[in-house]
Amino acid sequence: MQYPDYRPRRLRRTEALRRMTRETRLSVDNLVYPMFVVGGSGVQKPISSMPDQYNLSVDKAVDAAARAWDLGIPGVILFGIPDKKDAVGSEAWNPNGVVQKAAKAIKKRCPDMVVIADACFCEYTDHGHCGILHEGHLDNDATLENLARTVVSYARAGFDIVAPSGMLDGFVGACRESLDEEGFTDVAIMAYSAKYASGYYGPFREAAQSTPKSGDRRGYQMDPSNAAEAIREVQLDVQEGADIVMVKPALAYLDIIRVVADEINLPIAAYNVSGEYAMIEAAAKNGWIDKERIVMETLTGMKRAGADMILTYHAIYAAELLAK
Repeated sequence: MQYPDYRPRRLRRTEALRRMTRETRLSVDNLVYPMFVVGGSGVQKPISSMPDQYNLSVDKAVDAAARAWDLGIPGVILFGIPDKKDAVGSEAWNPNGVVQKAAKAIKKRCPDMVVIADACFCEYTDHGHCGILHEGHLDNDATLENLARTVVSYARAGFDIVAPSGMLDGFVGACRESLDEEGFTDVAIMAYSAKYASGYYGPFREAAQSTPKSGDRRGYQMDPSNAAEAIREVQLDVQEGADIVMVKPALAYLDIIRVVADEINLPIAAYNVSGEYAMIEAAAKNGWIDKERIVMETLTGMKRAGADMILTYHAIYAAELLAK
């Protein structure tokens, strides 16, 4: 069909026509809300580089999760910031750790909510790296042993999904084996399968107090230039037992989301990360963009690229817009 016989604008003429022919539909069901949990009570500490986001004590995290649930958001992912840190990140598997307490409390308030645990050590180690260091380098296999005990601790606390995020070789298999051995066969694994060594993580590192004290994470996170490697990483995680695979960040990696969605027959998660959030917030504050339109366009683009679920700090804001 060609012009003038075919006129595509006919189906753009009214809002009702656009709704009827819309290809991609963003839903509140696609959203996961990330939260940072700290010790104490009554704590709601603003994160300077992430407006309207906070470090929350367990009681405040429960309130935030309940607000998300009331808006229709089906799940939250929790990042723990312990009161004390050590070289191996042992607070991560403390049965009385902040995220373990938060999971139990959220499940008591919102029993049907999906509660996800970020399973990594950068927030828990005193050096800021994602596991045990040996002569300044991440010891992959020694860290897997600690990861295995950590995900079991999370399962015992009531988490529905564990999300290993350190980009360690064999990390999904180690999680699946330990969970199954302890009888937690129903706990799902959302693997950070294609996690890039990105400059978009800066605000998160402020929020989670996880900036490495020396070096960086390029030795275990992916090079931003690589696409074929992402498929290899995702395929390995699928073979090891991942239930959901993730691409992180999302906005600069929409091509990776699309390729993964085309290649892998599993749910695909995209992490709309802190730097992406901060850029939108900063531009909106300066009056340079229409925040409402940009947030929805950005999230819809991630869904259009192939994401089934989107982890986003704009989850509450987007859910409110979707409810209008």
